[in-house]
Amino acid sequence: MIIALPKKVGFIIDTLTQAGYEAYAVGGCIRDSMMGRIPKDWDITTSAKPPEVKAVFPKTINTGEKHGTVTVMVGREGFEVTTYRIDGEYEDSRHPKEVTFTPDLLEDLKRRDFTINAMAYNETAGLVDAFDGLKDLDRKVIRCVGDSRQRFEEDALRMMRAVRFAAELGFSIEESTQEAIRELSSDLENISAERIQAELVKILVSPHPERMRTLYELGITHVILPEFDAMMQTEQNHPHHMYSVGEHTVAALQQIADDKVLRLAMLFHDVAKPLCRTSGEDGFDHFYHHPKLGGRLAREIMRRLKFDNNTTDAVCRLVAGHDDNPLPEEKYVRRAMVRIGIEAYPAIFEIKKADILSQSWYKRSEKLQYLEEYRACYLRIIKAKQCLTLKELAVTGTDLIAIGIRPGPDLGKLLQELFGEVLEDPDKNTKPYLIEKAKTIYKQEFYGKGSIN
Repeated sequence: MIIALPKKVGFIIDTLTQAGYEAYAVGGCIRDSMMGRIPKDWDITTSAKPPEVKAVFPKTINTGEKHGTVTVMVGREGFEVTTYRIDGEYEDSRHPKEVTFTPDLLEDLKRRDFTINAMAYNETAGLVDAFDGLKDLDRKVIRCVGDSRQRFEEDALRMMRAVRFAAELGFSIEESTQEAIRELSSDLENISAERIQAELVKILVSPHPERMRTLYELGITHVILPEFDAMMQTEQNHPHHMYSVGEHTVAALQQIADDKVLRLAMLFHDVAKPLCRTSGEDGFDHFYHHPKLGGRLAREIMRRLKFDNNTTDAVCRLVAGHDDNPLPEEKYVRRAMVRIGIEAYPAIFEIKKADILSQSWYKRSEKLQYLEEYRACYLRIIKAKQCLTLKELAVTGTDLIAIGIRPGPDLGKLLQELFGEVLEDPDKNTKPYLIEKAKTIYKQEFYGKGSIN
């Protein structure tokens, strides 16, 4: 079996070999190569210790020498070269207390997470596959190297990685691996929010975001996202729905593009429904005000998981606005755009469509027709470059001060009233009209506070 190694990777391996050491490409790059995928990174493992690696190459960076990793620079490109090692005791469910270097490649491969990531290759020895990783690739199975429980006790994040690889590759998770995750999922409490967030996002933007259900079934969301458990356990007894809140969310995730913000917004769009559920006299469940509360709850969750502010703001805006349904007339749509936030457009239409397609068939055609009318109004507004912000108003605070209106709260209130006029009728966004309107409003509402020129 032959794998075409990149020239720079081959150069590093050949250089180490000529210096008397063993060296192999290892891990995910071999897995991806065997699957016909283009590896994102090429990692190299070697019998050479870090000082020996640095002695062989003219330019290196001390990436993690304590744990055996040196980055070798070939031109402007860096490659991580790590010494064969045996991990010592894990004390934080994530990192070994110490590592011991070993001359034995198999000892190094034993410590790796999954069989499909425990294969090594060089052009002399060919494929080294001591744990049937190739067989598991053929079977499309995620299976731990050796004892599953031990692998997860060493690094609890591997439990999420198992689900992530299943989601990215379309694989199943081997039964004993699943059992170990169910048993040890509580150890994820020891993992940093940043690490949890990174794996969660990778699952969400994968080809199989429905693996959120797997996170729930294996007890992982109970630890990292208990709000999702509540969603999975909340039924929706209403003609518009055919799933629980959680299953509706899983279905909606599959209906939207694999964009980080869109998938996160879809994950959280109904997050507040378990808190808002009421049973009406009509015999149906209702979830009044869940979008607004959902926006606040999504922000709390995303802060807990250490998302950046820009992503959080974008997601929460979509969550809060996903069920806002203005009449499909331009004046109402303009107000909705201001109310929800112009930044939410046009993404809000994708959110609403995925939401509709994940509900029951009850009035689905009418809902989709409305959505297209809403979108058409939006497009007309954008094409006409209608005023949607105070910055686009034909008059400024300076213009109003020039006619005798004093700076202060009244000025701001007046600008807002003028903006409201323009939202109602964009043809009124002219300086002469707005100046005269400002004078009229000021005399009526603020008479005696200043003279008008």
